[in-house]
Amino acid sequence: MLSRRLLPTVFLAIATASLTPRAVVAARPNVVVILADDQGWGDLSVHGNLNLSTPNIDSLARDGALFERFFVCPVCSPTRAEFLTGRYHPRGGVWNVTTGGERLDLDEKTIGDAFKGAGYAVGAFGKWHNGTQYPYHPNARGFDEFYGFCSGHWGEYFDPPLERNGRLVRGRGFISDDLTDHALAFIEANRDREFFCYLPFNTPHSPMQVPDRFFEKFKDADLKMRYAGAEREDVDHTRAALAMCENIDWNVGRVLKRLDELKLADDTIVLYFSDNGPNGWRWNGGMRGRKGSTDEGGVRSPLLLRWPGHVKPGTKIGAIAGAIDLLPTLADLAGISVVPSRPLDGISVAPLLRGDSAASWPDRRIFSHWNGKVSVRTQQYRLDASGRLYDMTADPGQEEDVAAERPEVAAQLKDAVARWSRDLLTGLRQDSRPFPVGYRAFPITWLPARDGVPHGRIKRSAGAPNCSYFTNWTSKDDFITWDVEIATDGRYEAEVYYTASPEDVGATLELSLGDRRVLARVGEAFDPSPRGAEHDRVRRNGESYVKDFRPLKLGVLDLAKGRGFLTLRATDVPGPRVIDVRTVVLTLVE
Repeated sequence: MLSRRLLPTVFLAIATASLTPRAVVAARPNVVVILADDQGWGDLSVHGNLNLSTPNIDSLARDGALFERFFVCPVCSPTRAEFLTGRYHPRGGVWNVTTGGERLDLDEKTIGDAFKGAGYAVGAFGKWHNGTQYPYHPNARGFDEFYGFCSGHWGEYFDPPLERNGRLVRGRGFISDDLTDHALAFIEANRDREFFCYLPFNTPHSPMQVPDRFFEKFKDADLKMRYAGAEREDVDHTRAALAMCENIDWNVGRVLKRLDELKLADDTIVLYFSDNGPNGWRWNGGMRGRKGSTDEGGVRSPLLLRWPGHVKPGTKIGAIAGAIDLLPTLADLAGISVVPSRPLDGISVAPLLRGDSAASWPDRRIFSHWNGKVSVRTQQYRLDASGRLYDMTADPGQEEDVAAERPEVAAQLKDAVARWSRDLLTGLRQDSRPFPVGYRAFPITWLPARDGVPHGRIKRSAGAPNCSYFTNWTSKDDFITWDVEIATDGRYEAEVYYTASPEDVGATLELSLGDRRVLARVGEAFDPSPRGAEHDRVRRNGESYVKDFRPLKLGVLDLAKGRGFLTLRATDVPGPRVIDVRTVVLTLVE
């Protein structure tokens, strides 16, 4: 069973178009979606932060629209799932940011599917964070081109290990610049047809790394605008985050410039937002909460959208909106018919972009959830996760509970939260989905340490699993398992990406699934030093450093369809340790 909710369903009935040149079909806009990672609402100069300058991002508001009350989730993978589907993230099985809980259920269709079905070229360049193994992989979710990484965070931002459509590659230079390079190449390659380009950056998420030319401005900067409880703010962390935000702005400028050079600017919707509140206590407009919180400061995000000739420059939209609205809105603007078999939670806000009055816009409720805590926002009020009610118009910092003065509002919203929680959160953490292996359309399956379970004395290289590797393997009693489901009967070439010191050479590894097994000896030392610390601007907390790993061919396994535990163990340990393990790879060869 690949998904605990895998039901036969057709999620979208999409108007399709043949893959003909733009000039031949009725004009439809290209779409470029740029997503920042851990950038707070306050991390833009357009929102009044004088500590930094973001002129390129700000220009989207000047030349298009700025949403004043746009809401996402408290953390990364849920927001990305809501953007992709137009539905609240628990509906798609997303309940965690790692170890499989970040995966978007396979019966969910995505914005990539919608635009691909309508004849667009569709590509994603950056941090995916909604599943690694096919068919959770972006190449199975409507994105024909993918360059980046599928994990929730990465441990090195300079020349990092990345993938392109399932193949391991080495990035070039600083990761945000490199991702932008590939997005620009995609735009240029598809200049004569409609394209949907998704550019999800992984900054200013930690580790706090940024090129010198951006950091120089901030390394000793006297920050004039500070978090209200200044004693809680790590100023060095803030300086690095702001430098990373200015790097994002530079890359946004590169995208806008290339659209101009290709004479595509007037034909392209450019949308910019972030996935949660700031990843540190820093200036955020006086709002309560940061990343991880369901309060206003944890879930309010920038949303800027430019479409010359269609969205009036300088438009400000005060109506509340959320990540769940982006799929229906972009489909509406592009003229793509979306007929869901199950209701979307989001609505199209295209009428507001086209100039409809927000005064006649109906009030609505937008729910925010993380880790069992739920808050709900209306146009005027927020009921927080503890049941306190705030008038956000009069009290944007959530300082005075008005539940006693507005008992009828508090009661209505408490009832709404209870119903929403019952309908969406029941059983959410009871996640029994295995990791799928073996599709002919995508024969390579990566099973990283993040998705494995260590046994015995084996441990992760850091507390946060996302970019970790397994280490401290010292005994034949130690082993690692992955809960997998084989989709295709066949022969699978097995590899392990390892490091081993010279004194550890000679260990014999066994990889098994059921009664099938292969043995291989570690015959060569490969022991590079961990890297990343040399680029950190502040000490990292919880994330692993990275190192290069070498593939070792283990042999070929004849595997039948079905579910089981793929197990890696050592049958002989002549040295003090076995190996460090980054990933096991199974490739369907016949």
